Amino acid sequence: MLDHNEAPLLDAMERYHSLDRYGFTPPAHRQGRGADPRVRRILGGDAFHSDVLASAGLDDRSSSGGYLKKAEQLMADAVGAQQAFFSTCGSSLSVKAAVLAVAAGKGDLLVSRDAHKSITAGLVFSGVQPRWIRPRWDTKLHLAHPPSPADVEEMWERYPEAAGALIVSPTPYGTCADIAGIAKVCHDRGKPLIVDEAWGAHLPFHEGLPTWAMSAGADVCVVSVHKMGAGFEQGSVYHVQGDLVDPAHLSECADLLMTTSPNVILYSAMDGWRRQMVQHGTELLGNALDLARRLRRDIDALPGIHVLEDELLAAESSHDLDRMQILMDLSELGISGYQGADWLREHRRLDMGLSDHRRIMATLSMADDDASAQRLLEALQALIEAAPTLPAPARISLPSPSELELETVALPQDAFFGPREDVPAREAAGRVAAEQITPYPPGIPVIVPGERINEAVIEYLESGLKAGMVLPDPADPSLGTIRVVKE
Repeated sequence: MLDHNEAPLLDAMERYHSLDRYGFTPPAHRQGRGADPRVRRILGGDAFHSDVLASAGLDDRSSSGGYLKKAEQLMADAVGAQQAFFSTCGSSLSVKAAVLAVAAGKGDLLVSRDAHKSITAGLVFSGVQPRWIRPRWDTKLHLAHPPSPADVEEMWERYPEAAGALIVSPTPYGTCADIAGIAKVCHDRGKPLIVDEAWGAHLPFHEGLPTWAMSAGADVCVVSVHKMGAGFEQGSVYHVQGDLVDPAHLSECADLLMTTSPNVILYSAMDGWRRQMVQHGTELLGNALDLARRLRRDIDALPGIHVLEDELLAAESSHDLDRMQILMDLSELGISGYQGADWLREHRRLDMGLSDHRRIMATLSMADDDASAQRLLEALQALIEAAPTLPAPARISLPSPSELELETVALPQDAFFGPREDVPAREAAGRVAAEQITPYPPGIPVIVPGERINEAVIEYLESGLKAGMVLPDPADPSLGTIRVVKE
């Protein structure tokens, strides 16, 4: 019987300090002794004090204490998975490892086209051929809902030899797929389901939240503890269950990608968060959900701002919704989401989790309270008053769903690593992309290597840039040129 009052990594850190250990090993700052005082003043001495080596530091050189292994066992037990693995390289690494493990570096994988750019990176690394599952495009809201079980079934009928399926749930907009239905479709064919649940670390710990992937039957589930939990940035956990994915092979695939110098501060924070959730998660998340309900109501009552909820839930859209993600439409204010987010940052010192051509999103967590909620409300009221003084937003040319569904004509790996050239953006129409181009956030590529580019998508990206869209990954972020496969 596991004892969830323990936090093996944190307990080991406490012992490390109490024994006054000193290491003639990395990190060379020696628990902050060598750090520039100006750096310590800003970052805090405690950050350096706990930054120690994992093996031959926190644990001995053979890791005989097994602190990480026990912490992972406790995490798996807490959420009902068979096994859990910690990663200090974010869910971006974890989902790449899942792609490698399931598809074995070859063949086909069914992938929801609203996948994060990290999944595209996994396709490039692995040499896997994506068979894109169409999300449910909402032409009125211009966003993608997760695919339905019927959508996934249709793709299995077309590509029955695919190694498995990968979907994203919750999406960056907080909408959720019918994971149980999709898992059944996959399992009826003896194939595994991977769920990129980066935004769902909190889901196992309160019944008022959408069903978490492991409970719904997924075989592999990846979560980012820093997104909706209380971990540091880059803290991720990937969970495994069932007999369709070999946990040892999955771990080996992750080992190929991960650092050999993991940060034990990240490990320890995930360990402590698991203990906190087991002991107090129902209360903490219950309070957060109550706050979210009140705040959603109060924001929706503000003139010119609409909180999306009912529009996101229907037979033809999403199966469920994480209501701690407050998605606000600013269209009636006559400004774009980019303008709204920029104004809130500049004038109210508030950062939004997501912004697009018409919306902003505030992501609540168990750390929020009445004071932070009131600060957001007051800032939004100020934005409403300032909106008439802001310039009219630049027009964005929004493609139709069919125009967004680019034809895949080459393996992402071949397109990315093969001969390529940079051409003026307007000459890229009809050419095969050799790079991915991703509005960020939310980080869903509009163009993936191996896809044939069309004029509508080029117009969308060019007009989006003028309106405030950010494109961090193309070789030319200004989109003067686009990198394409050399003919």
